[in-house]
Amino acid sequence: MADVDLDSMEMGELKELQKSVEKAISNYHDRKRAEARAAAEAAVRELGYNLDDVIAMKGVKGRSPKSGAPAKYRNPEDPAQSWSGRGRQPQWMKDAIENGANRDDFLIERLNGGHAAG
Repeated sequence: MADVDLDSMEMGELKELQKSVEKAISNYHDRKRAEARAAAEAAVRELGYNLDDVIAMKGVKGRSPKSGAPAKYRNPEDPAQSWSGRGRQPQWMKDAIENGANRDDFLIERLNGGHAAG
């Protein structure tokens, strides 16, 4: 990696560098998630299943009571990713908010063309 003299940079240059680094981090997470999904798809395909069908399974024994909350938010870029709004905010939502999105943009009602409450 090239040595960068941060102390000699102007504020505008530093802000641009910061934006570039944030975008690179976001892209890194996107690549890693895509790699993980591809690996998961390959694993379930070996067993004769489809990943979306496995993820969508309902009533599976061993689920914790907390995980039974209905999804309130969905990732429009990957509909298999949803969140009930309880517990830790998922990384995909954190990344989107850091890039200017609003939490309400991911409300399932809004994504389905309905009216979001509140």
